[in-house]
Amino acid sequence: MTTTVTTWYLEQTAPGDLSPAPAPDAGVRIVRAEVPSPEFSRFLYASVGGDIAWTDRLAWTYAQWQRALARPGVETWVAYERGTPAGYVELAANPPEDSSDSSDSSGSAGSASSSGSSGSAGSVEIVYFGLLPAFRGRRIGGHLLSVGVQRAWDLGERWPDLPATRRVWLHTCSKDDEHALGNYQKRGFSVYRTTTDEEPEPVSPGPWPGAYPAPTSA
Repeated sequence: MTTTVTTWYLEQTAPGDLSPAPAPDAGVRIVRAEVPSPEFSRFLYASVGGDIAWTDRLAWTYAQWQRALARPGVETWVAYERGTPAGYVELAANPPEDSSDSSDSSGSAGSASSSGSSGSAGSVEIVYFGLLPAFRGRRIGGHLLSVGVQRAWDLGERWPDLPATRRVWLHTCSKDDEHALGNYQKRGFSVYRTTTDEEPEPVSPGPWPGAYPAPTSA
């Protein structure tokens, strides 16, 4: 079985393109996970992507996680609500075009090395972005994305050996939440490329029975 999948590639080309979302209540904070941790990153990946067919990284070895997280310019920013992880943004500066650690095409945001522009100097990719199902629909997602984009634009300030950011980009597809594309556009992203392909019908790896169903929007 196959399904027709539309993929939209979006970008910002100046910090002023960002239209920040209002911050939620004071119980939400966003913190960078500065120590690379395969265990923690795999938890975030599996918990956020379990019901939206994020599968590529589930088979990664510990060494693959270590390599991906240790690459210069890779950052993980985690949203917490009263101390509990609610979601995350993963950033990557200048992802290599031939990377074997590419991200799921089905994610809220993901690697798109096929776009032909991911390796350009000063380009920062939002590789992953999303919330755990229980935290969706509570005004956390827009704020987390806004902060993630801000940290993409000033990423070079934290990595002196990397060039200043000139472009922030991501992709989303029709397998994602129906509001995903609109949410990115609300934050100031513009579509610069659209593709349509036939792909195998995705098999969702989770969440486990009885867990929170995914609401209609993040």
